[in-house]
Amino acid sequence: MTTHLYFEIQAESPDRACHFYGELFSWTFTRVEGLPVDYWRIDTGDMQGGLLQRPAATPPAECGTNAFTCSFEVDDINASAERIASLGGQVALPIFAIPGTCWQGYFIDPEGNTFGLFQVDEQAG
Repeated sequence: MTTHLYFEIQAESPDRACHFYGELFSWTFTRVEGLPVDYWRIDTGDMQGGLLQRPAATPPAECGTNAFTCSFEVDDINASAERIASLGGQVALPIFAIPGTCWQGYFIDPEGNTFGLFQVDEQAG
């Protein structure tokens, strides 16, 4: 059962992106320490998201959408990962801990779209 949505923005220049979205929407950004990547939490007032350094080059313009990644809350991330594989999906980034918050993983659907899953777990780490 999905109950929450979490979005992420990848950026070549996180400082530039934080400035842009902060000025445009009055979002606030808080740097998170202790993660395997440089990461900022985004508070929009209504929903939460994150911003991170883009880990790979963006695709050429003619290759389709370059968009935010959405992550969906699940009750059991490992069971969900197995189900994704059984339905023809792939792992984009293996499940990892966001200490004291959740377990996070990224996947690719059969159409080539990247999405994330997270399982809330204050003991993650």
